[in-house]
Amino acid sequence: MMSTRMGGVSVTVVADEIGLPKSGAHRLLADLIRLGYVRQDAETERYHLTTRLISIGLAHLSASGVTDISQPILDRLASESGELVRMTVVDGDHLTWVAKAQGARSGLRYDPEMGGHPTLFCTATGQAWLATLSEDEAIALVVKQGFGRLDEHGPNAPRTISAFVEALGRARANGYAHVDQAADAGTAALAAAILHPRTGATIGTVSIAGPSSRLTPALAGRLTAPLIAAAKELSAASAGSELFTEKAASRAAG
Repeated sequence: MMSTRMGGVSVTVVADEIGLPKSGAHRLLADLIRLGYVRQDAETERYHLTTRLISIGLAHLSASGVTDISQPILDRLASESGELVRMTVVDGDHLTWVAKAQGARSGLRYDPEMGGHPTLFCTATGQAWLATLSEDEAIALVVKQGFGRLDEHGPNAPRTISAFVEALGRARANGYAHVDQAADAGTAALAAAILHPRTGATIGTVSIAGPSSRLTPALAGRLTAPLIAAAKELSAASAGSELFTEKAASRAAG
């Protein structure tokens, strides 16, 4: 909850959202402050995350080798596309952004925050992953995450389960997902799944995103070949990352 609220949260909000009495939430926050994960603003008395979690996450990614094997591939695709290229890993029932490369050198630059979880039903990234699952699995994950408010996404976002299933069908048939003003108004993206070379499990995605005025359907069509090639290259290289190996094993076991 704190990661998406830059103004911090009150102890009441924490208690309500995690289902604890206010006294229990206060004790939990006090422990997190003692451990260095949370700080409290002296004036507002609101609680904020510190950068310690970010540091731990970055250290874990560095140790896993995922950035070492992926960055040259992402850099090359960003240079070729002239747009933002990002990679996610499958993390349980969601995706997490773990690496990026910015290819836009001038004009509009699409470059949202890293480290979050993409919305599954209306992003190319989400659809690329879900298209590798069964229809029932994909629907269950989308329902669990939720569709949000109608004004939270772009005008072309699927608004019904049937429209979402149609989008998945297109992604399966094409071998990649493409959205235009679906995740956000004025943006477009295409994405492909990264599969583990031995198990075939989906371990992540690679995507290209930018302003829809520049990343037109015609340009997206020309970029599908290098996108899929990058996904295959990341798949082949994934065996060199402990993180990818763990995700593949977890997915296969599930």
